[in-house]
Amino acid sequence: MRYFALILFFSGFLSACQQTQKGPFEADFADYPTLREVFGNVDKYQVQILYTRIDRNEHGNPLFTDFAFHLDDERYFYPASTVKLPIALLALEWLEEQDVEGLTLETTMLTDSVRPSQIPAYLDSTSQNGLPSIGHYIKKILLVSDNDAANRLYELLGLDYINGKLKEKGLDHTVITQRLSFPISPEENRQFNPIRFVDKEGKTLLELPARHTDSIYVVPGSPKLGKAFYRNDSLFQGGMDFSFKNKFALSDLHGVLQRTIFPQAFFESQRFNLSAEHRDFVLKYMGMLPGESAYPTYDTTEFYDGYSKFFKFGSSKDPIPKQFRIFNKTGWSYGYLIDGSYFVDFENGVEFFVSAVVYTNENQTMNDGNYETEEIAKPFFAELGDYLYQLELKREKQIPADLTAVDFR
Repeated sequence: MRYFALILFFSGFLSACQQTQKGPFEADFADYPTLREVFGNVDKYQVQILYTRIDRNEHGNPLFTDFAFHLDDERYFYPASTVKLPIALLALEWLEEQDVEGLTLETTMLTDSVRPSQIPAYLDSTSQNGLPSIGHYIKKILLVSDNDAANRLYELLGLDYINGKLKEKGLDHTVITQRLSFPISPEENRQFNPIRFVDKEGKTLLELPARHTDSIYVVPGSPKLGKAFYRNDSLFQGGMDFSFKNKFALSDLHGVLQRTIFPQAFFESQRFNLSAEHRDFVLKYMGMLPGESAYPTYDTTEFYDGYSKFFKFGSSKDPIPKQFRIFNKTGWSYGYLIDGSYFVDFENGVEFFVSAVVYTNENQTMNDGNYETEEIAKPFFAELGDYLYQLELKREKQIPADLTAVDFR
């Protein structure tokens, strides 16, 4: 079943970029001590939230009502791994554009290197056949936020394609400039590896040469964060420069999620152009838990259910009940924790979107590994997720949600 949706914006939503949105975030949060702490110190924790209620009309089409809390697309935060979601979606869009016979999600993708800063990839021990592919890279991105997998798709697409496509789709507060957890210069990040796709007999189906871009992508405002930072074990005073890091504003993350779950809510030019098969592939692995995956397989002691499902379940290592499914992408770096989620409870017909960022870096020192993630950030997401879930449980709906199209359990 494909979704057809309409968007209904909450009155005053546009002004919420500058001020707290009245509504669900005006509670006293007596039962949620971390929410009280964070909401009482919004500047310190740099918190932003975007929450979308979903109702259905008589045809089952969803209608959105948005509530924003301190949403500010101009205020920079480091998006970390959340940028992997649009890169994965664009890799599928690119694949469909090639129209090469035999070129599929499973086709072997061989990455070569022609510069000292580049690393080749000819094998992947976590895949069933031991070989890399677009599909397997996307699985690893969505299941455990694998950095290397995202970098391989970055190298496939290049910065001009990534940034151009995102701009076309109306994601105007996003700039991609770099690979992840791969410390090389901005110039080297503008160089992209040669890549070949080969069939099972080793025949080349498509070959891309080494490429580069002359365009220089930079974060507007050249943001500097913190009061000090470490680089190569040396401490430097002053803010850390994020000009050549990535930017992915919270409203854009939220918009990517909505485009993925309900593509027909957007003009065709704003959608990710995916086939039904590719979209279902994304949804399946976006909602899957690490322990449910056969290839790749993951040690559930490290990759427990809530490892990358922050809302409601992120501060516990207990199994997530089977009635829930969270289609999301998280990010975690420099004291920032981010999660953008479509949250579903199949038993009670609950569905809603929520995206949030919180910053926990008491000493204001970047890259020292000393953040209040366990004490503040994870409990914040767990409490916020539970608070919104409880609101949705009590909220009366005239027409129940049909959630069969996202039931990949």
